[in-house]
Amino acid sequence: MSSEFSSNNKSSGVTEANLMQSAELILSDDIVVSYLQDNPEIFARHPELLSSLRLNDHQRGTVSLVERQQQQLRQKVHALEDEITQLMSIANNNEQLFSLYSDLYLRLLDCTSASELLDCLYQAITELLSLSSLKLWLIDPVDIEHHSLIKNDCGGIVQNRLTNDDYYFGRLQQSEQQMVFSKVTEGSVVLVKLEYDNNVLGFLAISSQDAEHFDPRMDTLLLSQFRKLIAKLLLQQLKAKSA
Repeated sequence: MSSEFSSNNKSSGVTEANLMQSAELILSDDIVVSYLQDNPEIFARHPELLSSLRLNDHQRGTVSLVERQQQQLRQKVHALEDEITQLMSIANNNEQLFSLYSDLYLRLLDCTSASELLDCLYQAITELLSLSSLKLWLIDPVDIEHHSLIKNDCGGIVQNRLTNDDYYFGRLQQSEQQMVFSKVTEGSVVLVKLEYDNNVLGFLAISSQDAEHFDPRMDTLLLSQFRKLIAKLLLQQLKAKSA
């Protein structure tokens, strides 16, 4: 009988050990988190936990749960303050751009020739916006002389870059840079398709020394108004000259 009893004890001991081991394996961070979320009143029943629990902090050593919560709240407040500051800066920049574009549109409307129109555009792009260069390519040849006009045939660029899009942001291949700017340029460019009454007139090419300035994620609201106005005014001036 003693042998049988011993055997039963061993069997019972193994079972209990297995159960304890299984419980340890099953009890995970997710289960603890879920339990605390479902039973927040545990801290009301045991208020001493809030001050007695000690958490490791890389900067301050060991802190209480309440101190950790306060630290996290301060971090959230700082993050929100940084976000608000960034949004205010963006809003201020957008306001300045809107004002600049509004003044430019009034100046463009007063232009009496295509050359004057291009002079006004070039000055606004290079001086007011501090960008590197402005170039214009027109599908149909025109009887005007201006340093911003591209004399090379850029039909392939329109086909490759602007067939399905009104804009191209980023970098151009060296052969394209040579064709548009007559040199290899650093930085980034935007190509703006000029179109009026569903007829493509050509494109404007604007370059920046900053490689990140013209990014495909850029907002095109102001550019959309800009390209429509330029296309209309340019076509009017060209027709007036040929009349």
